[in-house]
Amino acid sequence: MVSDDQPPVIELEDLCKIFYTDEVETHALSEITLSIQRGEYVSVSGPSGCGKSTLLSILGLLDTPTSGRYRLNGRQVEDLSMAERARVRNREIGFIFQSFNLIGDLTVYENVELPLTYRGMPASERKDRVLAALERVEMLHRARHLPAQLSGGQQQRVAVARAVAGSPSILLADEPTGNLDSKNGFAVMELLGELHREGATICMVTHDPRYAQYAERTIALFDGRLIDEDERPVAMGLVPQPGDGPRHGLH
Repeated sequence: MVSDDQPPVIELEDLCKIFYTDEVETHALSEITLSIQRGEYVSVSGPSGCGKSTLLSILGLLDTPTSGRYRLNGRQVEDLSMAERARVRNREIGFIFQSFNLIGDLTVYENVELPLTYRGMPASERKDRVLAALERVEMLHRARHLPAQLSGGQQQRVAVARAVAGSPSILLADEPTGNLDSKNGFAVMELLGELHREGATICMVTHDPRYAQYAERTIALFDGRLIDEDERPVAMGLVPQPGDGPRHGLH
């Protein structure tokens, strides 16, 4: 449920990101202005190379914009020190990656616990949070297993548990179904939907329109820019143009 009595979790104003290589400028993001309210479920869609992952990296404080403003929970963040960024990232943002990013020699329990350990959280509170998060994703029975002993769908459930255990302000999901078959992909999407219905704020990057439909709101990127509703079908290749062959949606 969206909350209107608090500032947006995410506020971007004229955000730009330029990569410089061999005297060539690549404009990955151009003049992005966007707000994500608390309790919203937003999908960022667009073809490969349109800037989706760059945007998510900036939202997650893994990268910095070239220009523009970024406020997280009302706080200006682009000029924070590395130590401050790490602290905010650990406490305010939950990450769900396409490749799961679990540590192979740690158990499921230890993988979920690790970010909480970095906070200096007492052991008893860590235990309560880890067990609750694993139960939430139906992986409590696998707590002592290693990631290699799990299926891809199970690993992604553990990654979701790790993301939510710290009660972050927002969950950032980067192609969370990208390494899963359709059955497990839809299962993970149902799990994210449940988390949203329980109040989670989610921003998900996906190139698959089937999964984008799970969100309340879809933001479309094309060549690093937000595009209007009436531009989407043509710009994103969803409507055949004269002389085009058959199209099959996003790829």
